[in-house]
Amino acid sequence: MFEEPRANVPLAERLRPRAIDDVIGQKHLLGPNKPLRVAFESGEAHSMILWGPPGVGKTTLARLMADAFHAEFIALSAVLSGVKDIREAVETAQIHRAHGRQTLVFVDEVHRFNKSQQDAFLPHVESGLFVFVGATTENPSFEVNSALLSRAAVYVLRSLDADELRELLERACGELGNLTFTDEARDALVASADGDGRKLLNNLEIVARAAAQQKTGEIDGALLGSALAENLRRFDKGGDAFYDQISALHKSVRGSNPDAALYWFCRMLDGGADPRYLARRIVRMAWEDIGLADPRAARITLDASETYERLGSPEGELALAQALIYLAVAPKSNAGYMAYNTARAFVGKDQSRTVPIHLRNAPTKLMKELGYGHEYRYAHDEPDAYAAGETYLPDGMREPRWYVPTPRGLEGKIGEKLARLAELDDAWRSEHGAGEGGKS
Repeated sequence: MFEEPRANVPLAERLRPRAIDDVIGQKHLLGPNKPLRVAFESGEAHSMILWGPPGVGKTTLARLMADAFHAEFIALSAVLSGVKDIREAVETAQIHRAHGRQTLVFVDEVHRFNKSQQDAFLPHVESGLFVFVGATTENPSFEVNSALLSRAAVYVLRSLDADELRELLERACGELGNLTFTDEARDALVASADGDGRKLLNNLEIVARAAAQQKTGEIDGALLGSALAENLRRFDKGGDAFYDQISALHKSVRGSNPDAALYWFCRMLDGGADPRYLARRIVRMAWEDIGLADPRAARITLDASETYERLGSPEGELALAQALIYLAVAPKSNAGYMAYNTARAFVGKDQSRTVPIHLRNAPTKLMKELGYGHEYRYAHDEPDAYAAGETYLPDGMREPRWYVPTPRGLEGKIGEKLARLAELDDAWRSEHGAGEGGKS
């Protein structure tokens, strides 16, 4: 077999580090006395999960571990592999052990294996047949079985920062040779990678080919722009980046920061999020974080959602953006949200209390004879349309006071009204010698 010419090997593979000191980034794990550095230097392999975004070196670290521990390396992709491949990996590891060699099994995209596939590794990890290294872009707390997770250390890898990407770019240019960049082009190329080292190298290869076609070794902004198609930011509609960004958007609104809310909204649109999903979340924010402090917020978000349905993108996105601004600057209250959750939790655990007889409807003669609706006080016939001292809860149940309005926005007025009604209740009970339950 002939070895493939180096020039035909992808740049990312040609630059793959051959030693731990060649790795760019992850200093929080690979620096002196840091966890992975200690693991490498100890010479004792252990199973682990490498969790981080694409292009930060998860596969490279697994390969380097196998070299450092003098272990045979078996790579599986959860996207392409099944139970048959797992079984073959186990059989190969058994052969290696019979010959006194250790095995490291690397599973890329481990979160894509289902529970039974992940469970297939458990007995062999426990027996020490092989060292298990899983790589995932998703939160392993949710995507990796707890049994497997408990047997593996979790190391969190970070996106490469701008300085680390520039260092990688310089190393790549040394490999390619005869390429120079204007400052503008260098910064643009680094930005296009969005923290992903592999993406940086792939983009560089595209640019290098374009430069060769134009018979130039200098890369400027114009050449870069013509060579690279529009790059979407790193975004996965079902992954951590998605939920992290929607969380940041919601928290920006709750924190009354309209600029931050707009930033995360535009980031998600730029990454390909469905505006209809964002519209639903925006309506939810109005009820969860503004509530009755400003009831107009809910109406504005619904109007914005309807506007988007009428206009579509990009025109309708303006309505959603302005609804977000309104939510961010509106008075905040989660009083209704908290009251509802507390009431639901109470009812879920409480007994089934009967409806008080004075609150029951009496459409038949028998029901009236049984006392249904007896002594019910019709609020509209009472002063200020309020039946002071009346109770509407089951007998023996004290007023829980779940809803406690804030002093902000309209809820300030609501709070004043509830306080006034409480005074009327106290006066009525004092006059009639009744307790908080209402009836004496």
